[in-house]
Amino acid sequence: MAGGSEFDPALVFSHKFPETTYSYTERDAALYALGVGTCAWDAVDADELKFVYHEDGQKYIKVLPTFAALFSLGTVPSAGLPGLQYDPRLLLHGQQYIELYKPLPSSGHILNKPSLAGLHDKGKAAILEIETKSYDKESGDLLCMNRMTAFLRGAGGFSKSSNLFSYSNYPANQVSVVKFPESQPFSVFEDRASPSQALLYRLCGDYNPLHSDPKIAKVAGFSQPILHGLCTLGFAVRAIVKCICRGDSERIKSIAGRFLLHVYPGETLFTEMWLEGLRSEVVFENGNCRVIYRTKVKERKRTVLSGYVDLNGLTSLL
Repeated sequence: MAGGSEFDPALVFSHKFPETTYSYTERDAALYALGVGTCAWDAVDADELKFVYHEDGQKYIKVLPTFAALFSLGTVPSAGLPGLQYDPRLLLHGQQYIELYKPLPSSGHILNKPSLAGLHDKGKAAILEIETKSYDKESGDLLCMNRMTAFLRGAGGFSKSSNLFSYSNYPANQVSVVKFPESQPFSVFEDRASPSQALLYRLCGDYNPLHSDPKIAKVAGFSQPILHGLCTLGFAVRAIVKCICRGDSERIKSIAGRFLLHVYPGETLFTEMWLEGLRSEVVFENGNCRVIYRTKVKERKRTVLSGYVDLNGLTSLL
């Protein structure tokens, strides 16, 4: 086990994660939208202009659902947990799950309440899951929930018996068991991350030098700085909003993404989408739907992200 203290599950379970706050303005929401490629190649895109501009006299800009992921930035303790120490530089972002309960306001003051969602000993590594519920500070309304999974290299081996320690306070994670249909995708959307995409996205609050400093990237084993995983997730969900939801981001109920491989800024991303459990030509009025998706890098022919998005209230032929 990394560190010198003995692992005690009771200490881990009793640990109180500090509450945090997050404030943002319309400018932040628009900057985020640009950071995940909104209107990058068509400045007047009919499905996307609303996320960066007060289109048609609308009073407020719309906020992309993946903006919610920013609320939980920094919730993984850099100093470790009681009895479980790890090097934050060896952390890999494994999965992200988001539930949305209300449309995100164009500006707001958010109160975040994080808690331990899971901890698993994998021998040479540990998996830490933190769930963060985010509330509007003024109204007290619960807006969304993030569940972030971190893969902690070198932090495993803390179990006291041959049975590796494993704890979850929610049903089994379904992101890793997504099965892709053998049929052709219902829709495919091709996009490209600009060469400066990571430099733009980092202004949303993730300043890890892995995404901007060539020397740091090479130390980590990459030929150049890589794109943030949450930025890639933003690209994929934006494709679903455009192709399946016809630009209506409020149809999205939950988002699950599993990060499989890095993306280099400047690479071409194409996202394949299937509608689970429904005929591809129709969705019933007011029905719910799950979109299975995967995003690939065209130049390297590798899958970099997979998961699903649950929708509600689709009303017509897609």
